[in-house]
Amino acid sequence: MKNIFALTGLASILVLSACQKKTDCTANIICNDAQGKPLNGVEVRLFATVGTNPKKIADVKANGVTDKDGKVSFIFQLPAIFDVNAAVGTTTASTMIKLEEGKTSEKVIELK
Repeated sequence: MKNIFALTGLASILVLSACQKKTDCTANIICNDAQGKPLNGVEVRLFATVGTNPKKIADVKANGVTDKDGKVSFIFQLPAIFDVNAAVGTTTASTMIKLEEGKTSEKVIELK
């Protein structure tokens, strides 16, 4: 009888731990030049504005720099819609990206 309870308890623990789904939201930003070649060293900023005031930025934001493949990645725990600014030297570009629960979103930005 004790074995049945122990086996049931062990099975419950395994089932509950296996049911946790991955909820991280990943944003991959790829920066290319006008010819479609990857740009290294681009400063990328993700941020969300608050309500209708475009000058007020929410606490959730991230900064990164692209690698040799022109890519930078960010991981957030909750879905969101972010403004994206990319800048290298005096060249800038902007877009938006929507992050979904448990998924990877990708946005390609062309800096001209």
